[in-house]
Amino acid sequence: MKKWLSSLTIIGSLLLLGACNGDEEAATEDTESTEEAAPESGAAAEGEEGAAEQPEMPEPDLEDVPDVVAEVNDTEIEKAEFEEAYNMQFQQMAMMSQMSGEEVNQDDLKKQVADGLVSQELLLQEADNRDLEVTEEDKNGVLDSLVEQNGMESQDDLFAAFEEQGMPEDEVMSQVEMQVKVDKLIAEEAGDIEPSEEELQEVYDAQVAQMEQMETEEEPPSFEEMEPQLKEQVVQQKEGEAAQALVEDLKESADVTVHI
Repeated sequence: MKKWLSSLTIIGSLLLLGACNGDEEAATEDTESTEEAAPESGAAAEGEEGAAEQPEMPEPDLEDVPDVVAEVNDTEIEKAEFEEAYNMQFQQMAMMSQMSGEEVNQDDLKKQVADGLVSQELLLQEADNRDLEVTEEDKNGVLDSLVEQNGMESQDDLFAAFEEQGMPEDEVMSQVEMQVKVDKLIAEEAGDIEPSEEELQEVYDAQVAQMEQMETEEEPPSFEEMEPQLKEQVVQQKEGEAAQALVEDLKESADVTVHI
């Protein structure tokens, strides 16, 4: 639960995950090209792979992380915050590494995580500088979403779960309010987004092609069935691009020092 809320407030993941997804796509392409290069080595190769032991899950290397990872306009990003973000990203990358067989480049990942946290801090500072109203309805919307996604019955259950993880209710509410502010900031930057039919069709075709590559017998849903999810996906992508553009603008006038 605590990790879930932490990931909710790591706004830099908008940028961070872009880099991670790029690595994942590259690994997928490498795997596909390897499979195409040896299409007929068939049962023998499959048998060897099945007999091979699953590689061990790598461990995060955090020994060289300084106590202060970065300073952003006189605000320090401390080691504890970095380690929490890094461990979450590392777990994802380590699982991808097991599938692709490629070792996680922890030096690169540390730079990506540090950059993501700097981006997060810049967005948080900008959100505080703007007059963005946060209503009780806004905060309840985030809380109710967390309740639903974690299969709970009430906000009281949610707060109790966070309490067990060492996060009191006032800290939860502080992070929720911060998240709402940043969401509003990004929405303000992105403006009204109305995905075009061409954009939706492009995303749909890509997802159908991905399903076909997986060679499942399941028929892909129709465009009409997937349209609500496709719209949400395009909106999220455009909001991510708006957040990224805003961060780049903020960096130009910010005083940022990174120690990794």
